[in-house]
Amino acid sequence: MKEYSYVLFDEYNTFFDFNLYVEKLEITEAEIKTETVDIPGADGELDFSYSLTGEAKFKNRKINITCANLKRYFTLQEYSRIQNAIHGKRMQIRLSKDLSFYYVGKVSVSKYEANGLIREVLIECDVEPYKYDLTSSDEDWLWDPFSFEDGIINETKDLNVNEELEITIIGRRQKVVPKFICDNPLQLIFNGTTYNLSSGTSYSPDIEICEGENVLKFVGNGTVTIEYRGGSL
Repeated sequence: MKEYSYVLFDEYNTFFDFNLYVEKLEITEAEIKTETVDIPGADGELDFSYSLTGEAKFKNRKINITCANLKRYFTLQEYSRIQNAIHGKRMQIRLSKDLSFYYVGKVSVSKYEANGLIREVLIECDVEPYKYDLTSSDEDWLWDPFSFEDGIINETKDLNVNEELEITIIGRRQKVVPKFICDNPLQLIFNGTTYNLSSGTSYSPDIEICEGENVLKFVGNGTVTIEYRGGSL
């Protein structure tokens, strides 16, 4: 049996729920946000794109999906059901060829008609620039969607700190401020700076998980959970 590509929109599967298979898929680049000033009488331009954060920031990207029906055309009732399910909604979007990640964005549905018949359904998604790990570091990771090519396993749930505990989180491209959930106050040493973590949920904008290895050292006695979800271009 032929294996068809599909897309998941939250709980909806385009193939099993709508009888759609993906004919064409286009993911545009994450365009870099630029802020430049042209100085009269001088060569070149002043580039302020990196001045605030020291790194590139990106605009939304587009995912354009052309879908067809195994019956070769759609009834108006089928098309209406698709629109009611996903059109105009902000959804989590997963591609069958990349199930270990998801995109987040707004979904629009239109159609192509030929000779009065709906031949194709066109789905356009305006999504955030990063795709996100399906599972967070404080969630159980799943075998089925895990990618052995670029998958990362960070397990940071209910870590027991007995005087000292050092862990390493493997970060993706997007810089992320993690959340810490402690049952007792703890100290955290990160990049040479010591932070005081109170009991309950806390975070600090100065603590960012960056691409590569991030070493966190906890001092004290208690249990800590770190909520971190990686973002990749």
